[in-house]
Amino acid sequence: MKKLLAWLLVAAALPLSAHAQTFKIATLSPDGSFWVQEIRSAADAIEKRTDGRVTFKIYAGGVMGSDDAVLRKIRLGQLQGGAVTTGALSAAYADAAIYGMPFKFNSFAEVDFVRAKMDKMILDGIEAGGLVPFGLAEGGFAYIMSKSPIRSVADLKSSKVWAPSNDNLSIETLKELGVTPVTLGLGDVLTSLQTGIVDTVATSPVGALALQWHTGVKYMTELPVVYFSALMVLDGKAFAKAKPEDQKVIREELGKAFAGIDKRNRSDNVAAMAALKNQGIEVVTPTSAELESWYGIREVALKVNDRIQMFSKGGLKMVDDYLQTYRTQHAMNDK
Repeated sequence: MKKLLAWLLVAAALPLSAHAQTFKIATLSPDGSFWVQEIRSAADAIEKRTDGRVTFKIYAGGVMGSDDAVLRKIRLGQLQGGAVTTGALSAAYADAAIYGMPFKFNSFAEVDFVRAKMDKMILDGIEAGGLVPFGLAEGGFAYIMSKSPIRSVADLKSSKVWAPSNDNLSIETLKELGVTPVTLGLGDVLTSLQTGIVDTVATSPVGALALQWHTGVKYMTELPVVYFSALMVLDGKAFAKAKPEDQKVIREELGKAFAGIDKRNRSDNVAAMAALKNQGIEVVTPTSAELESWYGIREVALKVNDRIQMFSKGGLKMVDDYLQTYRTQHAMNDK
């Protein structure tokens, strides 16, 4: 009787365990940040709606390493997903970070217009590359932050400028400008600021606060350099193992979470900008002549892209065409 009871208990557990799946995901965002809170909330909702068949284990604060390290662990099966910057996803889809061309956008209104036209294409491209995405989340405009005032491109040449290790366009563009970049993963930047390995970085206001980079700089150049975004991806093979109805739940809940993050990040960046100023970060405002030196980077970056072919010409033309449409309409409305 005891053996029969034990067998029945094991048999009763088999249907659940046979379909149970845990997604181990990692992010550089600190535990307790809005990003991680929203991901945890979505994970709880998914677990509840799938009756425990799908659960998530979240590694926050960069404990699994840089974006590149996270993606490598996904390929090895050590992780099943991660929240990473679009710049890390070029291997999955060449145009994943196409919004990140330097000085491409003049305003958030332009960003919103182009994203409404192109986000789906980018997400579809990433998924075709083997990773399942759940919506782009705005990182915002990155600003140059430094230990000494940076007013013009010439000032960069005497600075120790950080460039993301996976951002070949930025690295090669800086070299073309006569700047020798210090390439590092995001997780290594704070320590490098503290030790003097780098003294100049570019990030959004909310990123500077969340990653504590603001503690290693004194100045911020009042010039949005580049627009960047991030997203969460799951390994396509791991995702395919979930039941179709569970896949639908995962898409719904994570999609909703990242739509919320996307919307919240813009208002958070406005608040973070004010917070940086209140904490003593001095704003450097370039003159008209100095601005011209910055805007010249546009052509340099395009020439570099022609050489290294990071983004497709078709993708860049699409961005430019939509921008031209918006600017034409906007100019007409202003008359």
